[in-house]
Amino acid sequence: MCALAFCGSMSRAEEPRAPILWDAKEKLARLDLATLPRLRFLTTTDFPPFNFLDREGRLSGLHVDLARAICAELEIADKCQIQALPWGELDGALQKDEGEAIIAGIAVTQEARTKYAFSRPYLRFPARFVMPTTSALNEPLYGKLTGKQIGVVAGSAHERMLRDYFPNVKAATYASQDMMFNDLKAGKIAGIFGDGMKLGFWLAGSDAAGCCSFAGGPYMAPEYLGTGLAIAVKANNPALANALNYALHSISVKGTFTELYLRYFPVSFY
Repeated sequence: MCALAFCGSMSRAEEPRAPILWDAKEKLARLDLATLPRLRFLTTTDFPPFNFLDREGRLSGLHVDLARAICAELEIADKCQIQALPWGELDGALQKDEGEAIIAGIAVTQEARTKYAFSRPYLRFPARFVMPTTSALNEPLYGKLTGKQIGVVAGSAHERMLRDYFPNVKAATYASQDMMFNDLKAGKIAGIFGDGMKLGFWLAGSDAAGCCSFAGGPYMAPEYLGTGLAIAVKANNPALANALNYALHSISVKGTFTELYLRYFPVSFY
């Protein structure tokens, strides 16, 4: 069943996939930013692998590299700055013109749109199934999951999504991911369903020990999982949001975003 905006099959032999959220044929206008005195990106240090301090104490992460790639694409690298602040200070700094853009995972909601103009999403977080590698299924999964026990975190958006779109499975709810992972490794459940990014990190870690792999394809469902990550600017500056869209589109088409994505997510959740 592929009724969730997008899902696709991916055999384990295929190369890691990166998200493609932009139409290569779309033509976006390039804005002249010659009069822009500087472009200061505001972020945090506590959201790895998006933003964090490396072993030398340098600000690093996908968001940091993406901000630099945006400035290079807009040919304003000499005007580009990236500053890390505590999460609670990001909005105040933007509103006081101490920065021009927040790249730190602010949720795109109707309420947020009253104070921010957002770029288009540059990364979304699909739901994924994980199963033991020896029994991992391929798409279409809908009929193949009938009667199988699938673990999911209780009360999560993923539980609601699993019950709504896969009513033929037996949902086994867990209070924590660790308990769910242990039961999967012990063979007590046939698989688990959850956030693809978090599951990808688990699959790449020592705890999974190569036991399991993604099954089927990624499932997108904005009504359950949100619209993904976007860059926020002040609501009265839509021109800057459009300039960021131009850069993000170009970065995607040229393959730059794919390189960055696979650098920080070696086990792709797409």
